[in-house]
Amino acid sequence: MSTRHFLSLLDLNRQELRDIIGRAIELKSFQVQGTSHELLKNKVLAMIFEKSSTRTRVSFEAGMEQMGGSAIFLSPQDTQLGRGEPVEDTARVLSRMVDAIMVRTFEHEKIQRIADFSTVPVINALTDDYHPCQLLADMQTYQEHRGDIQGKTVAWIGDGNNMCHSYINAARLLDFELVVACPEGYEPMPSLVESNKDRVKIVRTPEQALPGASLVSTDVWASMGQEDERLRRMKDFEGFEVSLELMSIASEDALFMHCLPAHRGEEVSANVIDAPDSVVWEQAENRLHAQKALLEFLMC
Repeated sequence: MSTRHFLSLLDLNRQELRDIIGRAIELKSFQVQGTSHELLKNKVLAMIFEKSSTRTRVSFEAGMEQMGGSAIFLSPQDTQLGRGEPVEDTARVLSRMVDAIMVRTFEHEKIQRIADFSTVPVINALTDDYHPCQLLADMQTYQEHRGDIQGKTVAWIGDGNNMCHSYINAARLLDFELVVACPEGYEPMPSLVESNKDRVKIVRTPEQALPGASLVSTDVWASMGQEDERLRRMKDFEGFEVSLELMSIASEDALFMHCLPAHRGEEVSANVIDAPDSVVWEQAENRLHAQKALLEFLMC
């Protein structure tokens, strides 16, 4: 059986994605009940971080521990990657020592090269192009609160970034409509939009995206590696802050999500992120449960 990797949501089929979400909900209930679920006993996950992290690192480490395994944190300063070792060589070596490799990096091409030379599953914990682990948690959270997302409308407000790309893939697999509100020049990947044009629509203002939306999601305007663009982006995204006024345009039972960390007063107002229909804290917690289900799927 060939090794399965998780570099984008499209490495799963529709039923596999639904099964992982369902299993994540089940594993969450096990933890609440105090039921032991050491399904990855003696398994080891290597975690390569070239970008900083709070939720990703803690959720993967805690998840491996709770399932009876262990995780090894590797930064460029701690490994030969920081001294120029080819990623292909690192992949060859690590995959002879561990049971899976998680990578958080910049260029998506780098994680693809690691996967090409790894004999164990490689998991994308964020690249410049995609953030599929976050979408597992987002879709789990929606399922828990509102049921099946099929046929619903999701509004993405802000930059057409890696999160937006993963929302496009989720729309394709779970059959919902995605309306992306972004300023000109900040559109998601054109090829991705074109291949999903039956369910993805680009508009220029949040007011155009929100009517009928059952889920409203956003992200910071300047992602990691774009800090030098912050002032320009602040100007370009004027009017894109998700406020209570904007949320009132969405469906009455619309949920608000943000992958965090959030900049209150920029892409979202404080009274939206802390409102009762905001599920960002459960969304963050579900990174743990969704990734445990993913690890089990890939490693067992």
